[in-house]
Amino acid sequence: MKRVRIVVAYDGTNYCGWQIQPNGITIEEVLNRVLCDLTGEEIRVIGASRTDSGVHALGNVAVFDTQSRIPPERMAYAMNQRLPEDIVVVRSEEVPLDWHPRYQPRIRKTYEYHIYHSQTPNPLRRRYSTFVSFPLDVEKMREGAAFLLGTHDFASFCSIHTNVEDTVRTVEELEITENGPEITLRIAGSGFLYNMVRIIAGTLIRVGRGFYTPERVREILEARERTEAGVTAPPEGLVLVEVCYGESDLL
Repeated sequence: MKRVRIVVAYDGTNYCGWQIQPNGITIEEVLNRVLCDLTGEEIRVIGASRTDSGVHALGNVAVFDTQSRIPPERMAYAMNQRLPEDIVVVRSEEVPLDWHPRYQPRIRKTYEYHIYHSQTPNPLRRRYSTFVSFPLDVEKMREGAAFLLGTHDFASFCSIHTNVEDTVRTVEELEITENGPEITLRIAGSGFLYNMVRIIAGTLIRVGRGFYTPERVREILEARERTEAGVTAPPEGLVLVEVCYGESDLL
C-alpha cells in the first residue's frame, strides 16, 4: 500500500463544489470514479480544501491510498487521460502513509478573488470573475484590507452555517492589485472559515463603492457578528491558487 498526493486544478463552473453530495456532480466524485476505473480498487480521495459550488482551483491538494503498480509520479498522466477537460492533475508523488492534507503543521493556503471592473461585462471573464460596473476606489479597499492582516477573531466574516467553535484565524497576506479592468484580491493564511474569503471580498467591494469607510472594516471585525459585514461575493471570482506545506523531501 502507498499513499499518493496529487495537485489538482479545475474549472468549478459545472460542479457542485469539491465534496460529494446528493444534489449534483462534484470534483471529488469525478476523481474517485477515475481512480477506481484506473486501478480497479475502491478509492476515496481526501482533499485539502472543500471548495464550494462554482469555485475554481489551480492547486488544490488531495491524497489517496492504492496498491496500484502505476508509479506515483506517473499517476497524474494516467488520470489525465480519463479526466474531463475541466479537471487536470498537475502532478503526483508518493508521501508517507500518515501524511494528511489537512493536518500538517505548516500549511499556507493562498486564494485570489477576481473582480472585473468595467461599465460593461466581458463575456470571456464571466466564469472567472465577478462583474462590478460601479466605480471602485481601490486605494480605499487597500486601506480597509490592512485591518484584516494578522490574527483576529473573524466571526463577522464567517457564514452563519459554520459549525466551528474557534473562529480565530491568521491572515498573513492580503494584497489588492489592479491591471486595467481586472482587480485581484490575493489572500494567504494557514486556514480560512467557511465563505471567509468571499465575505471579505464582498465587504471590500462595499468599501470601494463608498458604502463603508476603510475604518468600518475594523469595526466589523471587532463586532464579531456576521450581519455587520458585506454580502458574500459570488463564487465564480474565487480561485484556490495553492496549498503549501513548507516541507523538505518527504521520502
